[in-house]
Amino acid sequence: MTAPVLGKSYDRPASLDSPRAPRRVSGNNFEKYAWLFMRFSGLLLIVLVFGHMTIMLMLDGGVKRINFGFVAGRWASPFWQFWDLTMLWLAQLHGGNGLRTVIDDYARKDQTRFWLKALLAVAMILIMGVGSYVIFTFDPNIS
Repeated sequence: MTAPVLGKSYDRPASLDSPRAPRRVSGNNFEKYAWLFMRFSGLLLIVLVFGHMTIMLMLDGGVKRINFGFVAGRWASPFWQFWDLTMLWLAQLHGGNGLRTVIDDYARKDQTRFWLKALLAVAMILIMGVGSYVIFTFDPNIS
């Protein structure tokens, strides 16, 4: 279908002619799920981080009471181990997903994009692995 523009005609995309036409559905929904993950993980991170900051910085004397014994007592409870592990994993995955989007937006070459994403994945796995290891193997009895 053609439409006149200042005496000229041009071909219009079909999507402009019928805005309610069904959109092309692709089999890859990764970006949709990544977008949803960012929203939900962000909300959960707000709760986890503000809870962490309130407990660590404001209650029972604040920062002055934080020492090795405090951390040992806190990580003796599976609840606090799970809290800190969840905060670590969500922060890494949320930040990594955001940085992946930045890499997609600004890396011009496919090869550069690939290596930056590979470096990002290695860094995320390393940090989550070491952090998880520390949380689960923390020994308050240093000899």
